[in-house]
Amino acid sequence: QVQLIESGGGLVQAGGSLRLSCAASGSIASLNYMGWYRQAPGKQRELVATITSRRSTNYADSVKNRFTISMDNAKNTVYLQMNSLTPEDTAVYYCNAVAMATTNWRLGAYWGQGTRVTVSS
Repeated sequence: QVQLIESGGGLVQAGGSLRLSCAASGSIASLNYMGWYRQAPGKQRELVATITSRRSTNYADSVKNRFTISMDNAKNTVYLQMNSLTPEDTAVYYCNAVAMATTNWRLGAYWGQGTRVTVSS
């Protein structure tokens, strides 16, 4: 199977920056797609940004021009650089990957445990 471990969350003041990392490990045959989602208190989980193995990216309108997603294929790691943070960005951020595992040679969706980001005003 595939495991995702996130890091980089924390407390930051409005206008500040944070960089989230998500490292994939395990029986990985290929990483087709990785992304970040977030869930604020009392709200549904929403897409933040995604990146494919071919570096095609997609962003939620609310984070465009502030957040940047990138991937290091050699390290099986995806990053989310978050700038100009606002209190509305406060949420638990989850890493997601669509990957093929060598255990079953099928594509599957995997989630990390989440990392909390708190932006104070």
